[in-house]
Amino acid sequence: MFSLRDKKIANEIVSKIKKMDVNLKFMHVCGTHQDTLVKNGLDVLFRECSIDIGQGPGCPVCVTTPREIEEMLLLARKGKVVTTFGDMIQVPGEKYSLQSMRTEGYDVQMVYGIEDAVNLAENRKDKDVVFMAVGFETTAPTTASVLIKDLPSNFSILSCHRIIPPALKAILDMGELKIDGFIEPGHVSTIIGLKPYEFISKDYDVPQVIAGFEPLDLLMAVWMLVHQIQRGEAAVENEYVRAVKEDGNIKAQMAINEVFELVDVKWRGFPVIPKSGLKLRDKFEDYDARKRYEDKLQDLSGKEFNEPAGCRCGEVLRGLISSQECPLFGNKCTPSTPVGPCMVSIEGSCSIEYRYAKKQ
Repeated sequence: MFSLRDKKIANEIVSKIKKMDVNLKFMHVCGTHQDTLVKNGLDVLFRECSIDIGQGPGCPVCVTTPREIEEMLLLARKGKVVTTFGDMIQVPGEKYSLQSMRTEGYDVQMVYGIEDAVNLAENRKDKDVVFMAVGFETTAPTTASVLIKDLPSNFSILSCHRIIPPALKAILDMGELKIDGFIEPGHVSTIIGLKPYEFISKDYDVPQVIAGFEPLDLLMAVWMLVHQIQRGEAAVENEYVRAVKEDGNIKAQMAINEVFELVDVKWRGFPVIPKSGLKLRDKFEDYDARKRYEDKLQDLSGKEFNEPAGCRCGEVLRGLISSQECPLFGNKCTPSTPVGPCMVSIEGSCSIEYRYAKKQ
């Protein structure tokens, strides 16, 4: 919530933007930014300034593909103990979710992090334990730091980690909508710093601002983007200076690079995005569930898995529609009966919109 001082600053920023008479489309790629926007009514406030801010592919649970979910469902059916975060367990697959598999008696465990999954493997030596590793550059260092240690032989991961900058490039290359500026995620940027975003501004002439998560952070980020546009500039600016350094977290980057290599991978709602996924390097292949259980996962070979009928999560993740433009939103698709992952994850646009605004 705004303090009296913050309200004064916010009113000054909004007043100045309105006087500039702009008409702009910005995109952010962070579920926490979406939560701040909608919870505090900033989305409405910005629209009054003729600035539309949409959420892009900034929800890691949401961009995880149907195939990756089916891989975990299949491993559960093959008798493995499968573990992942609570949101991921609830995402519907083609016919089942991990939650419904657990109800049917399969060994599906919710964990708060990879360390919990490792502890489970140590305590259950008679079972193979697989951790579904989901997340961007924010969570990848944690996965990497654990894999560098000595691990129980019955433990492996299914890497679904992805990195943000290639997805921004994909959005611009697809050309489905005009983006006047990006608000970049603070959490990711604490790891990678500023430099990985620079090619976006250089090659596509798109301004960018890395922002924190308080309402004033987003107001300042928008103000900084508008100023760049007014000056005819395109650069990466850092509003979140209290947490993000230019070079990011070098130690975390080194851990990622030691354990993972970049691969081409699909994102939900997107075609294959080059060099956007993180695959375990060969030296860690003993912990790669896709290699360890390659024979068992052959059951999925050649199969195509589509979005649930009527679900428009893919378009939401590409910024083409708002959650409320999906005909299922608030009707067939609710947090208690989700059709797609955008209604499941607490970082999903549909879940956030339902919690704070619901269907208009």
